[in-house]
Amino acid sequence: MLYPVKKSITRSLVVCLILCKSIVPSFAQSDFYSLTDTLNKVFTREALPGMSVMLVDSDKIIYQKSFGFADIKNNIRYDANTIQNIGSVSKSLISIAILKCVELKYFTLETDINTILPFKVVNPAHPGDVITVRQLTNHTSGVIDNPAIYPNSYKFYPALRSYDSALLEKIEGMGYQGKVKDTTIKQFFYNYLCEKGKYYSKDNFSANKAGEAYSYSNLGSALAAYLVEIKSGMSYANFTKRYILKPLKMDNSGWFINATNLKKYARLYFDQTADFPLYSLLTYPDGGLRTSANDLGKFLQAVIKGYLGDTALLKRTSFKQLFTPMFTTANAPKNINLQNRNKGVFWNLYGNGTIGLDGDDPGVSSYLFFNPATGKGGLFICNQYLDNKQPIVDLLVEATL
Repeated sequence: MLYPVKKSITRSLVVCLILCKSIVPSFAQSDFYSLTDTLNKVFTREALPGMSVMLVDSDKIIYQKSFGFADIKNNIRYDANTIQNIGSVSKSLISIAILKCVELKYFTLETDINTILPFKVVNPAHPGDVITVRQLTNHTSGVIDNPAIYPNSYKFYPALRSYDSALLEKIEGMGYQGKVKDTTIKQFFYNYLCEKGKYYSKDNFSANKAGEAYSYSNLGSALAAYLVEIKSGMSYANFTKRYILKPLKMDNSGWFINATNLKKYARLYFDQTADFPLYSLLTYPDGGLRTSANDLGKFLQAVIKGYLGDTALLKRTSFKQLFTPMFTTANAPKNINLQNRNKGVFWNLYGNGTIGLDGDDPGVSSYLFFNPATGKGGLFICNQYLDNKQPIVDLLVEATL
């Protein structure tokens, strides 16, 4: 509210306001100049094609900057509305979907998945095990990614636009050969997990009992999303559209390639001279979200708001459950160091106090996090796989302190 002032003090007040305006924001602005400069140095050193970064709090974008190109050959700049795959950061949406299902009383985190699935999942090394929804969400279920099968579930679309043909041959040599011909998650998981399935193998399972060891599992994550499909009676894509994408107005986000919108899609690069053909994932919930920095920023803001008590996406109790540490020193599974991170429902609870997820795929690196202590968060999306994203992550985390 503005109050009237006497003319005799108006001049001094105006001077004060001008000084305050010039001094306070300039400090913050200088920090952002420094951040941009350092990010640009990392971007140049790593010879990246394109990247977008963003810092937010629950109400606004604090900082946004894009670098390089979405399409080098055609001189199309990478910006905050550029769309691309984000890899395993996609699992952040599975976490919301799972807790929404809990709210809808479809199941709990302790539900035996064999009471939901239309076939039985049995680890041949431990046939008496009960696998729970919780264990799918913290990567201790014993369902693992068989390297002879999982890469073959990726589907490439060389006819949709140009690409580097030598690169396609290279990744085929890495196991991405398109041998899996299933067209639905239901069909694939029957073939992968059921004894009568054509991909069934003991190598699809851990040698450890359920809950005994941490083993990062894309397929365990996608299996959790399949439970959402079964209980909701709709596809996971439609479920997330109804409960996440549409409410948050993430209008440039989705799970499948839109052939009429290809100009908005970043090319995904092996390096600055070679780009991959467009591709999709059969088990798309585990890493197939296509989005932009602006849309992902909306999602991150909603998550921060939820952590602070907002109930637009989930109830308060659900958000609390989402980020409650699952492990203690007394019950920690093998292969996880609690000094580095604990697990919530898919989310990593890092030792530095932040909560987040990272993503990688052919031509993709991404990171999403927030700092509960300050209510600020950040993200970056890059159209090239980055072997070490820590320099960028460290810069963004420092900016949220």
